[in-house]
Amino acid sequence: MKNHRLFVYFIVIVTIFGAAACSIQDSGIDPTIEPSIQVQSTQVQSTQVQPTDIAMQEVEPAIQGTKSDAQGFITVDITPEKNDNSEEPLTFVVALNTHSIDLSMDLAELTVLTTDTGKTVQATLWDAPREGHHVEGKLYFPSSFDETRLLTGAKSITITITGLDVPSRSFTWHFVND
Repeated sequence: MKNHRLFVYFIVIVTIFGAAACSIQDSGIDPTIEPSIQVQSTQVQSTQVQPTDIAMQEVEPAIQGTKSDAQGFITVDITPEKNDNSEEPLTFVVALNTHSIDLSMDLAELTVLTTDTGKTVQATLWDAPREGHHVEGKLYFPSSFDETRLLTGAKSITITITGLDVPSRSFTWHFVND
């Protein structure tokens, strides 16, 4: 009986070592190399951020994408420029294309920007050539309204151009959170 137990223990041990050897060969580990453990020391530096630091930073919402309108005789394409400085004017690149109307007008006089919070501002500058049938320039709007940020709390903006060659054109952007 004692020999029978020794034989069973022997079979169990051989089976365990055999299974371990097979798994080492299947894993691509060279069984002839003696295992070693390497420990690397890593230093972690923590930075404490006060909740008031985050709350005081104003994050400008992102306005993306070109909007187009082909009513009447003029095709209008408007693309917002990225504004990294919240104190600088909001800037839009505007392309006007036609084959029948002179594009010498001051687009700033015809254009307003309205937020979904009800704030409306007139464009302050149309920086573009004042001749031709294919004109591209920049249209500027103030970044503040009644001493507050124009875009604070807004989820969308609409640029409206009136009296260009049709009664009205509207271009709406919904803010994208980065």
